[in-house]
Amino acid sequence: MQRDKKVLIANGQGFWGDSILGPVRLVNEGPLDYLTLDYLAEVTMSIMQKLKSRDPSKGYATDFVALVDRVAPQLVAKGIKVVANAGGVNPHACKDAVLATLAKHGFHGVKVAVVEGDDILADLDALMAAGERFENMDTGAPLSTVRDSVTSANVYLGAFPIAEALDQGAQIVITGRGTDPGLVLGPLIHEFGWTRDDHDLIAAGTVAGHIVECGAQCTGGNYTDWRDVPDMARIGYPIIEAAADGSFVVTKHAGTGGMVTVSTVTHQLMYEMGDPHAYITPDGVADFTSFTLEQEGPDRVRVSGVKGAPPTPTYKVSMSYHDGWKAVGQLTVSGPDAVAKAELCAEVVWQRLALDGCEYAEDERMVELVGAGVCHAGIGAPREPEEVVLRMGVKGPDRAKVDRFGPELVPLVTSGPPGVTGFAGGRPKATEIIGYWPALLSKERVHTQVSVFTS
Repeated sequence: MQRDKKVLIANGQGFWGDSILGPVRLVNEGPLDYLTLDYLAEVTMSIMQKLKSRDPSKGYATDFVALVDRVAPQLVAKGIKVVANAGGVNPHACKDAVLATLAKHGFHGVKVAVVEGDDILADLDALMAAGERFENMDTGAPLSTVRDSVTSANVYLGAFPIAEALDQGAQIVITGRGTDPGLVLGPLIHEFGWTRDDHDLIAAGTVAGHIVECGAQCTGGNYTDWRDVPDMARIGYPIIEAAADGSFVVTKHAGTGGMVTVSTVTHQLMYEMGDPHAYITPDGVADFTSFTLEQEGPDRVRVSGVKGAPPTPTYKVSMSYHDGWKAVGQLTVSGPDAVAKAELCAEVVWQRLALDGCEYAEDERMVELVGAGVCHAGIGAPREPEEVVLRMGVKGPDRAKVDRFGPELVPLVTSGPPGVTGFAGGRPKATEIIGYWPALLSKERVHTQVSVFTS
């Protein structure tokens, strides 16, 4: 192990829909060893599963293929390795699309790996028969209460399969569902030879991955003191400069916008933390109270002293299920007396639906007056806005009843109080509600597989 070796790992995508300019600029604007890309969220897996059910060639993050198409020459020329969870529920289809893109550019000999084993949807019944209850981590309810409605089930895999793919010479690694920090931890395990028993080092790599997993959210994006953030249009996406001893620096490319300070990094550290003494991943448990942050220089924050503990015997499983239907629509209501008029509009809609025999329980309907303090209700003095956006919605198990709501919203333009507009979106229609079911699964039930293909 080279004690003075430094590895540069950047994350250019915080979610599916993040700006393509993030990874493009990371590749073009400075040195880099690894580019990681995080596309997946809980509901994303269910969406991808539905896409795959309609078309067997779908079910992955197509944005990733578009990115490879755009930066393939630079990736090959600079030898930058890419780790992305873009595979979704169909990593081989994603791999095929990437290989086709590389061939289009005339690149041959580029190794592309696929990590599998996270998708357990087809195995749920057998696993339940073997004794796995998949109890909801929030409510304690067994999965059997919603089993017939489950649309996706994916294990959060760890970082070691990613390291295995890199050990086999892959330049591009495509995974399905895994932990967000694992995208960064995997390359560190590969580069420095860390083992499963190196608990402090595994924890350090986990903290590094957590800091950058949301992209620019640690370099000034979504930051409380947003007025202090320079040149947000050109905000630099984060880079981890890592050493073999587990210490690392959070930074960004020189000359880019945004900023890296102890405060911006701390903001991201607090994101989705849970118990700060025990941030649990399949690879280990990190103590977020153990380490120190130090401003080493402009846009350089050093992190050191991370402590960790052995991993738990279970994987977390993210499942989605059909949970009914919803319809949401909105209109703009202008002043004077915008709030009073919007409140009347809402009451008119409910009364007209009732006249037609269609009523909804309190927990099945929603009214929001955007512009009248709905985002931070109860904070600050109330005021009379010049206009508000009236958002109304309903939900329930009966799709026809949910659909009945939509036709009564737009008529308010001519049969409600004055000043109602903004109806260009048309009638809201029923859409599926995706429920989230978090659970645990014994690790011995899961088997990962790494396959490497050459362009």
